[in-house]
Amino acid sequence: MSRHHSASRNFLASGPLRGTVRVPGDKSISHRALMLSALAIGKSTITGLLEGEDVLATAAAMRAMGAQIDRGADGIWTVHGVGVGGLMQPAAALDMGNSGTSARLLMGLVASHGITASFIGDASLSRRPMGRVIDPLSLIGAEFTASPGGTLPLMVRGLCPAVPIDYRLPVASAQVKSAILLAGLNMPGITQVIEPILTRDHSERMLRGFGADLSVEIDGDGVRTIRLVGEAELQPQNIEVPGDPSSAAFPVVAALITPGSEVTVTHVGMNPTRTGIYKMLEAMGADLTYSNEREVGGEPVADITARYSALTGIEVPPNVAPSMIDEFPVFFVAASMASGRTVTNGLEELRVKESDRLALMAAGLTAIGAKATETEDGLIIDGSGGEPLEGGATIISALDHRIAMSFAVAGQNCARAVTVDDMSPIATSFPGFEAMLEDLGAEKCPII
Repeated sequence: MSRHHSASRNFLASGPLRGTVRVPGDKSISHRALMLSALAIGKSTITGLLEGEDVLATAAAMRAMGAQIDRGADGIWTVHGVGVGGLMQPAAALDMGNSGTSARLLMGLVASHGITASFIGDASLSRRPMGRVIDPLSLIGAEFTASPGGTLPLMVRGLCPAVPIDYRLPVASAQVKSAILLAGLNMPGITQVIEPILTRDHSERMLRGFGADLSVEIDGDGVRTIRLVGEAELQPQNIEVPGDPSSAAFPVVAALITPGSEVTVTHVGMNPTRTGIYKMLEAMGADLTYSNEREVGGEPVADITARYSALTGIEVPPNVAPSMIDEFPVFFVAASMASGRTVTNGLEELRVKESDRLALMAAGLTAIGAKATETEDGLIIDGSGGEPLEGGATIISALDHRIAMSFAVAGQNCARAVTVDDMSPIATSFPGFEAMLEDLGAEKCPII
């Protein structure tokens, strides 16, 4: 895979960014579209699928368990599903690459089928915690043999019929929620997940879209109870994947911090469980407008126009964190160029992503001249008041695609070039990222 060839690049300020771009399809929705299409009986089509390495790992795994999945020359994917309960024993280990979503959701799928599967991944994924899905899936009767510390490589022996559970999420995680719901599809009876803090709800929306009997109740405290009736029969669908709001945040922040810029990102998913970054940028004074608002396949979509803005530091409420968990790295870049202080907390989850994102962002921002202080569960950033940061440093991205892209964005408003040590990991989520920056007018960056 490409990520073993280190590709360090310089990013430097080159004046205003202008133009209209479309970002790749939503990663969360792309994974789920492949999985649910593979569990429907008949032919589904998917347009706008994110063709990054993470999603391709999910496609390969579903193929290994019996689904027929093909990409047409027109970029439309066709999936002939095997039906709920129809997954077959994979002949070899399922390679998850760098994808935590693939690993955790597919563990849920396997757990309620009478098959055994081994899960392997790259060095970064093999450090990430899987205990959070192993615990609830063990309660339904699946058996796990994991590496020390509950990590990959691991083996899952599914149980069919498994036993439905009522599970209260101890940590706000859409992946854990989704793993349990996917397991519930092939169990008799009702699976219940209780979610004290709202996380992204793509699984619920798409399960309903495919015809699953799923209901959500919200009590007075905002606690959601999700009920899924098992032994579901899913109907094939034609899915149009909206642009990924996490990916759209990079060109949006680049425009906000680069004087004279105006950038429009089209066809962006505006699911309210994913738009925390845009609400927080608006709270800082960002000039964002939304147009062409519509609904595509149960998901709200809009075009976002971002114009250069004088930003002011804010305190981010901890309950907003789950709706922008992947966007904090680029949000920290915006905060580093705002006026005043930005305070975040409740972000322990960022320490167990592709990397320890709090430590890496604090180190990288400090290296390019920003004032960033790391706390146990967040960062405190004192912004530059809109002045360019010093730059002139090499950033260690630790194979984390979002760290790499965040510092490429930061380079658009630094006095000297920002060097990112390795841009190859961005193939996991945003294959055309550098080309997009160039289309908007960023200087073509030499590979060093």
